[in-house]
Order: sequence, then structure tokens, then C-alpha cells
Amino acid sequence: MEKTLIILKPDALQRRLMGKIICRFEEKGFQIIGLKMLRITETMARKHYAEHEGKDFFEPLVRYTTSAPVIVMALQGKNIVEIARKMMGATFGFRAEPGTIRGDYAVSNRFNLIHGSDSPAAAEREIGTFFHTGELFEYKPADFSWIYDLSTGDII
Repeated sequence: MEKTLIILKPDALQRRLMGKIICRFEEKGFQIIGLKMLRITETMARKHYAEHEGKDFFEPLVRYTTSAPVIVMALQGKNIVEIARKMMGATFGFRAEPGTIRGDYAVSNRFNLIHGSDSPAAAEREIGTFFHTGELFEYKPADFSWIYDLSTGDII
């Protein structure tokens, strides 16, 4: 099972969209293994978005990310990184397809509601930034066999 980090950014909180967005991931069948609200510090934001340092949008991105609390979620599921990114839609809300999170709720380039890991390696690193030992929970959901075809005894 693959893991990913999802951040519901300050605009999702300010626009009261957190429940609707979390619901989409639950309804898809993904397992929430960690969830918390926090305020991202400037140090955390700079570390998280380090690959963009020096770009013209970096400083505004840091200010935006630290402007209000966020929800961070660690999710688990088969092919979750790829599927979650499809569910989020294109980075710029005005380019995102209807039916995606950004396509349904975002218009802005910068205020795009959500972050999701772009690879399993990034997910591992990002989850480690936002969750400490003991804050992630492994459990078998009751509907697991209905979400994944377990007829072969293997979900991979």
C-alpha cells in the first residue's frame, strides 16, 4: 500500500471546504492514517517548498502557506499518489477539469486549496516532516475487501 501527504491549505480552511475535500478521499476508499490541524511555520514552509526557492512565486507561497491553519493528512491506498493527484486536478484552478477538487472549487493560480505528494519518495519525506512517530495509525478498514479486489488474496 502506498502513502501520500495531503495538505488542505489556508484557503480551504477559510472557505470552509475542508469537510467536502476530506469526504472525497474517504468516498474514493482511501484510508486516513493520520490527520491533524496545525499552523505551518515559516521554517516548515521553506523546507517543504525548498525546490521552488528563488522562483518569483516562492515568497508569496511561503506567506500564503503560513497565513492560517491547515489540515495535514497521511492517506494510504493502492496507487494513491497518482490517483490523489488526478482527484486534485491541475495546479492552477482555472485550468483544472470540472469534477476535480481544484476544478470544482479553485480559480486562482496561487490559492489552489490543496497539496499532494508528487511521488512515493516525496510522500515519505513529507509525511516525516508533518507527522511524528506514533501519529500514524495502521488498521484494516471494514470495507477494505469491497474497495480492493482481494479475490486473489493480494491487492498489488
